[in-house]
Amino acid sequence: MIQYTLKCTDDHRFDSWFQSASAFEKLKAASMIVCAVCGSSKVEKAIMAPRVSQSRETAQSSNDRPLSKPANPAEQALAKLRQHVEENATYVGRDFATQARAMHDGDAPARPIWGEAKGEDARKLLEDGVQVAPLPFMPSRKTN
Repeated sequence: MIQYTLKCTDDHRFDSWFQSASAFEKLKAASMIVCAVCGSSKVEKAIMAPRVSQSRETAQSSNDRPLSKPANPAEQALAKLRQHVEENATYVGRDFATQARAMHDGDAPARPIWGEAKGEDARKLLEDGVQVAPLPFMPSRKTN
């Protein structure tokens, strides 16, 4: 495994792991690597500092750096939407379709939720009159 610091054309920087250098090149050629902030597939390796062994305490604190701040109005709006959803709704993960249906059918109390659903499950919810919509972001813990 190899870790690269990557950056997109908007200079958003993020780290990602790859099986090998050639695996990175294959994925990049297939446009399968996207920016964790804006979704651009135009990414390249950024200059990285060499890995130096550190004490556990120091190593943990250095990995807690935040992503770059939103740079344009669209990114700012998405960041604001994400913050609103995360503060006002409960993340239910892959149980989203089941819980949304239970609330719609009156089997569970209504409350704001968000999570993940397969395309087929989301389609069935919509066909049954359950109001759902895709969100333009992934849960924080799933972004790279």
